[in-house]
Amino acid sequence: MINMKTSFTIVFLVLFSGFVFAQNKIEVGKKAPEITMVKPDGSSFSLSSLKGKLVLVDFWATWCAPCVGEQPELKKLYDTYSDQVKAKKFEILGVSLDKNKESWQKAIERFNINWIQISDLKFWKSPVAKAYEIDELPFNVIIDGEGTIIAKNLHEKELEEFLKKNLSNN
Repeated sequence: MINMKTSFTIVFLVLFSGFVFAQNKIEVGKKAPEITMVKPDGSSFSLSSLKGKLVLVDFWATWCAPCVGEQPELKKLYDTYSDQVKAKKFEILGVSLDKNKESWQKAIERFNINWIQISDLKFWKSPVAKAYEIDELPFNVIIDGEGTIIAKNLHEKELEEFLKKNLSNN
């Protein structure tokens, strides 16, 4: 039998844990969690090194058909805004949830991906997947120059329009 004090404690813990979980959600207006992983050449790379730029963080994997299907569109957008990339105002950061380095590297070559690519090759067990609460791919966030999430999960025309609006004014 549970006494009143124990009941109150259980209710408080359940409500408090829900509050803490709600505070950690990846939402527009919140700071993006740091990401540090390795590039295909083995060098380390951190999201925070892109401070000051508008960054599209694209979470993808070679085993994800919709992700693979998006790569040509991302290539087109990256080429469209190459002047903004050169001016250090925009960047795409590809974060792969692959587990096979060879597959990942071959896809980068096959799609002629020339934006930054990183991975820890830990698949769904990647701490970044947990930090960004990723439960399906493709997934993306757009981060402003201060590291704040300003949009999430934009694809196709919606992504194109967002970038057009936010990069044509810079």
